[in-house]
Amino acid sequence: MHEPTNALTDWNLEAATTLSLRREPACFAFLCSRAETAPQPIDSINLDLASVDYYGGRASLWTTLDIRSGASSEQAFAILGFDEAFLRPFSRALIEAASNRTPYRMTIRPDADDAKRHRVVEYVTGPGVALVELVLTPQDATLTISGRADGEDEETLFQLPRTDSFLRAFIKMTYQADQALRDTLAESQKLAARAAKAAG
Repeated sequence: MHEPTNALTDWNLEAATTLSLRREPACFAFLCSRAETAPQPIDSINLDLASVDYYGGRASLWTTLDIRSGASSEQAFAILGFDEAFLRPFSRALIEAASNRTPYRMTIRPDADDAKRHRVVEYVTGPGVALVELVLTPQDATLTISGRADGEDEETLFQLPRTDSFLRAFIKMTYQADQALRDTLAESQKLAARAAKAAG
């Protein structure tokens, strides 16, 4: 019988979640006046598992939504960062805004156990600006994603396609990513419990 491993499964989230936008309506990132770089066309997006931690008696993870653009030689840029609870409500908000053709305001509530812990940040205007609200605004062929930090004005961050083909692919991708991330969380919890038992 094999001994239980003391390492997390290496989920290659980037490879499994890359979506090309080259055949979709043109979308751009870094759209607000305070953006750290000039606007760029989005040629592909992907999710990247940035970190897995265990503190305060629980496992948590941090994921980024990255873009690549031919304008910047396919260099990856993170535009959003978020915790394990973000993907499901964001996917629902995307479907709601796209299907109803009305703006959807997504409130980002503070962590119930740690109010100082950021849950969603944007990397468009700075190195991790914590958001209290995301706004998804449907246009004819795209969805504009805006964000608002506490006490700040709403800033336009990036766009995503509103086509049926993109929405199907995006929801499939986020569903599979959500499952992988929750498996990673469960593994982290088991490793922490095993370590605590060995130390005791």
